[in-house]
Amino acid sequence: MVDALAGQHPGADTELHHRNAFELLVATILSAQSTDAGVNRITPALFSRYPDARALANATTEELEPLIHATGFFRQKARALRGMAQALVATHAGHVPADMAALTALPGVGRKTANVVLGHALGIPGFPVDRHVLRVAARIGLSSGTDAERTEADLCALLPPARWVHASDLLILHGRRVCTPTPRCHACTIHDHCAYAARDAADNGPTHGPTRV
Repeated sequence: MVDALAGQHPGADTELHHRNAFELLVATILSAQSTDAGVNRITPALFSRYPDARALANATTEELEPLIHATGFFRQKARALRGMAQALVATHAGHVPADMAALTALPGVGRKTANVVLGHALGIPGFPVDRHVLRVAARIGLSSGTDAERTEADLCALLPPARWVHASDLLILHGRRVCTPTPRCHACTIHDHCAYAARDAADNGPTHGPTRV
């Protein structure tokens, strides 16, 4: 199924623009309840003004809020960014730690954000689970979990660590483009292997099968 999704979504990768682990950490925090495209529009100005943890740690929330306003929940995010940067400076000499426990101890950083940074910027296998991964994994029958941590464990057990990051990217894109809340099953390359499609066919009769895209 992962190989089939790779054919449907070639070049799958995080869509958050970044040049290093610090920038990806900031961008991922900002992406909560926002789109990656929306985050990418505001981060060039943000990173120009605050290029590292030390610079961001010295920012005030009043300075940060106008720069990140468009991403939504800007007051909470400004506090989280400032707290995260101050913790990096105080505890890690301004560097992003390559460790799940250390990352999730930072303000505003949960497992999903930590896995994004570990996998995409620090070369450490992780399986980020966002709302798209949670929905798609349950729908197609890869996880029976109803929360992100259980789903992460189920998915990690199915694949070798070297494939975790890419598989997460594929499930995210599939959830955005095809397996949306109202699924576009006719356009799905894994339709024939999907638990949801099988249940739908049993209830309503067979469909015409997937359209390869």
